[in-house]
Amino acid sequence: MKRVLLNSLLAAQAAKRPVAMVTELESGRQALISDTEAEGELDLTGDILKKARQLLANDQSKVLEDEGLFIQTYSPPLRLFVIGAVHIAQALVPMASLSGYDVTVIDPRQAFATDARFPDVELVDEWPDDALAEAALDRRSALVALTHDPKLDDPALTVALKSDCFYIGALGSPRTHAKRVERLRAAGHSEAEIARVHAPIGLDIGAAGPAEIAVSIIAEMTGILRQDRANTREKAST
Repeated sequence: MKRVLLNSLLAAQAAKRPVAMVTELESGRQALISDTEAEGELDLTGDILKKARQLLANDQSKVLEDEGLFIQTYSPPLRLFVIGAVHIAQALVPMASLSGYDVTVIDPRQAFATDARFPDVELVDEWPDDALAEAALDRRSALVALTHDPKLDDPALTVALKSDCFYIGALGSPRTHAKRVERLRAAGHSEAEIARVHAPIGLDIGAAGPAEIAVSIIAEMTGILRQDRANTREKAST
């Protein structure tokens, strides 16, 4: 690998930007691509570039035998930010970890956010808006607000709605969410922004109890994630 491409790859990984290395198997020549850019020795055609970006969008590596190319993707982990160290979070966190997410639990209430209740999880005992300001939420990030407390949930939602989060969910009944919508409007959010909040959170599977609610949340997050990637692939192929 040429040093210039290695440096670009390392910079992308440090910045947590997904990229893919395209290697011509016969010659060993390479190019590094992102969603919007390409650099290196290979002059990739439109069709090959589309295929490479489809693989990148789906976190897949593959040999393109007809083209004699190997596409190796380098994607940072998906991230989940959980607002509220509550019972549902205790069930959700291990499920999300098994699903490939780096999980952060944010709750300034130190009686809730303890290592005993959330072992081996990053715990942040700051107010959500302060904690999220440093997180740089992006399109590989999801946020779920679980506290039922507007003082904690609303500031977190405000940050998420101004970001590229692929999923934003909030716990609460339709009546609770209607009140939340009014608060978000009053805070200056547009209808399009507010519509990004999935509430009541999770797929409607009749979930009862923290574990089943956590299952419904993971299922909804997965559906949104895969649907977005399918749309990306479809756009890239047209």
